[in-house]
Amino acid sequence: MIFMKEIWMRADVPDDVEKRKKMLISGLESGINTFIVRPGDEIFSSLGKVRLVINTDGVLSGDLKGRMVRIASPKEQKDAMGLCGKEDTLVVSTGVWSIIPYENLIAASAGRTRIMARVSSSGEADLCRNILEKGTDGIVIDVKNPEDVKDIIKNVKTTSDMGLTAIKVVSVKNIQTGDRVCVDTCSTMIPGEGMLVGSQSSCLFLVQSESEENGYVAARPFRVNAGAVHAYVMVPDGKTRYLSELHAGDDVLIIGRKGNTKVASVGRCKAEVRPMLMVTAEHNGKEYTTVLQNAETVKLVTASGSVSVNELKPGDEVLVRLMEGGRHFGMVVEEKVKEN
Repeated sequence: MIFMKEIWMRADVPDDVEKRKKMLISGLESGINTFIVRPGDEIFSSLGKVRLVINTDGVLSGDLKGRMVRIASPKEQKDAMGLCGKEDTLVVSTGVWSIIPYENLIAASAGRTRIMARVSSSGEADLCRNILEKGTDGIVIDVKNPEDVKDIIKNVKTTSDMGLTAIKVVSVKNIQTGDRVCVDTCSTMIPGEGMLVGSQSSCLFLVQSESEENGYVAARPFRVNAGAVHAYVMVPDGKTRYLSELHAGDDVLIIGRKGNTKVASVGRCKAEVRPMLMVTAEHNGKEYTTVLQNAETVKLVTASGSVSVNELKPGDEVLVRLMEGGRHFGMVVEEKVKEN
């Protein structure tokens, strides 16, 4: 699952300044905040909180620096590869759209130069997410019609579904009080949706949002009472973070019981001392745990509903995401890791 890292837009093509302004506004309304503009169009900075990249005959300056390059021949590809490591950013066009030049540039840059692909359709943008598994560092939307921006944005901001597995609970054990993290997002969730959280990166439990009312507390569908500060939580791009690391403005992944996913921004995180319990579950002879607040509003998602941790008992089945390998700074690594 790859979520597009950076999305820019060209607002420098139309000769008419009002048309350029309209292009930039259409991008702003779609959530884009980085624009390639002409010299003299710095006045567009008054339209919102934006980053303006000035294009002067292919040389990029302003908030970000680099070059616009076109690759339509082996020589042009060689010239572009020679800029890797020397320029901060390359905004690349391949003429008749081709993947190979992007693969070669990604390999040559080795992370030293930001590789941005110019795209004019949602299909091209989707391909950029998967080149060499890593994908380009982002895309630069280059369209003539402002209405086309929304279609591309809708496509690249989607996330892939993921498989969930029902595993059996072995025990539910009260432990000492600890620091619990509530993650309040800028989005609302429905019953069956929440975040993947766990003590082992190989097994993350689907903790439901507080989207169901009870007799004592109103629903807070924007919130996931996620668990102890040490726990892993799934974020976009298949990575994990520690709950203790999350801050306002960070992206987190929201998952539904069918494996459907979407991205939400964190609005606030609250770490408070609360009574805790440890849930242990088993699958194929391996045991996995997660530590949650001991409260009736904290629920794990099941195949047909949800169950409060206060009512959870051995033999119950809950939904988890099982994964292979270990983690290093949140990224999957192919090595043997044992987490107890």
